Amino acid sequence: MNISGDTGFRRAGRFDGIELSEIVQISERAAQLRAAGADIVALSTGEPDFPTPNHVIETAHQAALAGQTRYPATAGTPALREAIATEAGVEPANVIVSTGAKQVLAGAFLATLDPGDEVITTAPFWTSYADMVRLAGGVPVVLNCPGEQGFKITSAQLEAAITPSTRWLLLNTPSNPTGAIYSQAELHALGAVLERHPHVWVISDEIYQHLAYVPFTPFVQAVPALADRTLIVNGVSKAYSMTGWRIGWGIGPAPLIKAMVAVQGQITSGACSIAQAAALAALTGPQDLLAERRAEMRSRRDLVVAGLNAAGLECALPDGAFYVFPKTPARMPVDHEFCHYLLDKAGVALVPGRAFGMSGHLRLSFAYARQSLEEGLARIARAVAVL
Repeated sequence: MNISGDTGFRRAGRFDGIELSEIVQISERAAQLRAAGADIVALSTGEPDFPTPNHVIETAHQAALAGQTRYPATAGTPALREAIATEAGVEPANVIVSTGAKQVLAGAFLATLDPGDEVITTAPFWTSYADMVRLAGGVPVVLNCPGEQGFKITSAQLEAAITPSTRWLLLNTPSNPTGAIYSQAELHALGAVLERHPHVWVISDEIYQHLAYVPFTPFVQAVPALADRTLIVNGVSKAYSMTGWRIGWGIGPAPLIKAMVAVQGQITSGACSIAQAAALAALTGPQDLLAERRAEMRSRRDLVVAGLNAAGLECALPDGAFYVFPKTPARMPVDHEFCHYLLDKAGVALVPGRAFGMSGHLRLSFAYARQSLEEGLARIARAVAVL
């Protein structure tokens, strides 16, 4: 069967301007080049190279053998919700388990945004934030937060951006793509602004919580007075190397969680039952691997930052996550052109800063084996030297 040509397909208007993320496009192009025989070092995706812990895999196996293969509860299995709630100091009614942290965010926006409602976020930002807001009918209000202010929003910026239409402030700490972490004092200052604007709620995406190289303070710990209008987003993908298991969760006020469960019930229903059993094992099993893997990531961070600065790419030391966000070289300042140059001439895949709302930068993930990082840095240095 051959389906091609003019089929009369019409794409919904809500998708105008929304395409496959540039991160995925670059990763797929790198894979195509590698399949064609090219020698490619891909440092473009945010996926830790560590394996899922053995005890987590074994638990999933045993769950499948035990018959935990039926439809799960839409909000999540009682055992996993209880474990998440206990760790957060809330009730299970304050927890929703979803098919990845991305679905938590999408569900929150679908459950709360009416056409024209505004969501304040910062640039640079994770690529999906603005598109998810638009798909839900909202308006992303993106505030430029350059490296000179640590890639973080200030209380003055927040105060100036709030309007009667503002529905959410969306934070990401530690940040993708910069690794920036908001200090307790910085969160407290933002909270002071929000206390004057009770119509504005907060989403704090803390998926990289366990990959912090400086002290990390959760938003609700810094600003407990706003707990009744805050949604915390987290999951097992980054800390436990469980990206493909697709388990994330939201922690927030019960009425919000109830609305998000209603949305989820019409899209995916409950998250995979076997993956939820695995996530429970990750949360309740041995935790020593978190410190071990964090130490390794810190070592890789230091290697990459030193290598990029030595090559002439100005790069700050990130406080968390597993990304660096250096500036493009002065001799080729257009970020996407430089990324194409590196891929075509040096065989290194990076992501241009424009994908994250801030041109003139690059994102490099150091969630790769040291050998790949060292080879990638050497190729970048040679490519910059001959510009």
